[in-house]
Amino acid sequence: MNAQDSAGRAPAPIKIQPTLARRGHELAVAAGQIAKLRELPLARDFAAACASAGHSPLRAGQIEILQVNVGKVCNQTCKHCHVDAGPDRKESMSDAVLDACMKLLVDAQIPTLDITGGAPEMHPRFRDLVRRARAAGAKVMDRCNLTITLANGFTDLPEFLAEHQVEIVASLPFYAGKQTDAQRGDGVFEQSIAALRRLNALGYGKPGSGLVLNLVTNPVGAFLPAGQASLEREWKRELERRFGVVFDRLFAITNMPISRFLDFLSESGNLADYMAKLVAAFNPAAVDGLMCRNTLSVGWDGRLFDCDFNQMLEMELTGAGGRPLTIHDAPRTLLEGRSILTAPHCFGCTAGAGSSCGGATVKG
Repeated sequence: MNAQDSAGRAPAPIKIQPTLARRGHELAVAAGQIAKLRELPLARDFAAACASAGHSPLRAGQIEILQVNVGKVCNQTCKHCHVDAGPDRKESMSDAVLDACMKLLVDAQIPTLDITGGAPEMHPRFRDLVRRARAAGAKVMDRCNLTITLANGFTDLPEFLAEHQVEIVASLPFYAGKQTDAQRGDGVFEQSIAALRRLNALGYGKPGSGLVLNLVTNPVGAFLPAGQASLEREWKRELERRFGVVFDRLFAITNMPISRFLDFLSESGNLADYMAKLVAAFNPAAVDGLMCRNTLSVGWDGRLFDCDFNQMLEMELTGAGGRPLTIHDAPRTLLEGRSILTAPHCFGCTAGAGSSCGGATVKG
């Protein structure tokens, strides 16, 4: 059951679909996804493309962001979700792994903690994680789906996030209802606008407030996002004009051919064309800003990955003898300078202006 929105009405219920895992779908397994991508006759290999841009092999630099995926539990089942998150998922980070993440953050003095999921706020120790990271002086980012702030048991989230000056990175496919609900479920847009208005009322997105509100948009189909700068201007104009909503930045992110979006591409007959489009749009200038080069990704079970996308494909970092590296190994090796694992899906991050958890990697 959901709480009332800012106008005092009970918001329309969100339409929930079963996850790929619940359906027993072949693409719920990472190996099935990788196999489907690798069987495509692509014009070039991603490692070779990086080599042509002067990165052979592609290596990580200094770790500036610790991105922690606390689990796959979510109150939505979005059609493009690369995590295959949803209400029927049970994966959730243990106390031991969460504490190890905090130890690394503090000991290695990593400046930013990026908390993701699922709906990360649904983890029982989400608030404890935020408090501890902020007390340690780290910047904290919460990847929020907005509708969680209207759900029973979570209606005080906006005040909590504001109190601790958490930067909110909120998903919103489009500034109109039809496109948003098509991707995220019926009823999502109405709740998202209500949540944004409430965040604005607390100061989020307002100049001088110190409360940062960034939005994330993904295309609602098998095409690349338009230019981020022009989209941001359009979104700021339309959201304020239509709904009185303001925000700081817009991140335009390319849909990754993983999990549910991979299923959509395959079922709609768009997979080969979409991948060919990503390969053809490879931009050497996008490689320098790839998120895998300054981020260490931690899975809910403590395994380490180059990025959240590799995490979902279970392309884990390994040590001696091929043993998976976990957060418990990290204090002994920060993995800076490591060779980054790549596969065909990586073309999604280097197409056009590039794509990362912070939007375009090529600014301009």
